Amino acid sequence: MNLSFRILDWDEEKPYELLLMADPSKTIVDEYLSRGVCFIAEYEGEMVGEFVLLKTRPETAEIVNIAVQEELQGQGVGKHMIKEAMEAARRLGCRILEIGTGNSSFHQLKLYQRCGFRITGVDRDFFARHYEEEIIEDGIRCVDMIRLSVDLNDITDEEKK
Repeated sequence: MNLSFRILDWDEEKPYELLLMADPSKTIVDEYLSRGVCFIAEYEGEMVGEFVLLKTRPETAEIVNIAVQEELQGQGVGKHMIKEAMEAARRLGCRILEIGTGNSSFHQLKLYQRCGFRITGVDRDFFARHYEEEIIEDGIRCVDMIRLSVDLNDITDEEKK
């Protein structure tokens, strides 16, 4: 799939349908959108995904939100978006790219590790502390944030594909 990427204009309508798939709190989404850059993935002129990149520390950025239209999941769109996020982080002068996901997000954990991310820690009770509504995925309560990172200088040729 030949995707194109662009940065969401500040005055453009926010793609909440996608953003809220990855993060059910509009308040939290709005907070990091105000500080980060939202990238739109398009296929044949249609928005098929988004990710939000936030510079967090010197030489470090984080993908704080990433989502693909449901009907296109499992077709490589997410992997293309992560590769674009890695390139965007490099353009920002970053060496480390981080991402976090729920303990119940098995498909995401698999994808991130296939792209070269390594688990660096667990933020215990993150979702219980920051979200009023309980989050359930595949019958499992999402409670902890699994933190992952990748050193962009250590990406192998296989992971770049």
